Amino acid sequence: MKPKEFAEKVGVTTTTLRNWDKTKKLIAKRTLTNQRYYTEDDLDKVLNLPKKNSDSRKNYIYARVSSIGQKDDLKDQVSFLKQFVNARGIIVEDPMTDIGSGLNYKRKNWNALLDLVMDNQVGNIYISYEDRFTRFGFDWFQSLCEKHHSKIIVVNNKTTSPEEEVVNDLISIIHVFSCRVYGLRKYKNKIGQDKDVKSTKD
Repeated sequence: MKPKEFAEKVGVTTTTLRNWDKTKKLIAKRTLTNQRYYTEDDLDKVLNLPKKNSDSRKNYIYARVSSIGQKDDLKDQVSFLKQFVNARGIIVEDPMTDIGSGLNYKRKNWNALLDLVMDNQVGNIYISYEDRFTRFGFDWFQSLCEKHHSKIIVVNNKTTSPEEEVVNDLISIIHVFSCRVYGLRKYKNKIGQDKDVKSTKD
């Protein structure tokens, strides 16, 4: 909730909220752009409401490989993570898996999992290595989960992060930028051949 909305629900002014933040009576959460916001838990705390049952949140395993040829690796990932949570007595839902590049932000189950996070339905997400979740920007997604009181648990099993995937992803990045450079050159040549553009220069 934004400060104004939260202040109305609590029955105080936004100035009072700022003072509470300064005196640490009620510390506001902060977005990545340093904007203040509050949660339902903050509201319950101020209004002295009983805490909601945290058991309603579910834990998930997430695993990913880049290609269909790595299905055995995907099974190994899931098996390793299941052993990890079972050894600690942690109950998890059915594993959520994807076959696709870590650069691909349209992965079906990855997006479904993020939707659950933003709907405040997720407790912990267990992954074998950071790049199994996303190739770049892991810290940003970690912060997003924390804002919704979810946590990504990285088990750090490097054997589930094939080196050849890194090479393939780097090749994909180089290919994308090469196409863009080629497109810019082609566009520049077209402009140079445009008679109207030449006439304006003259």
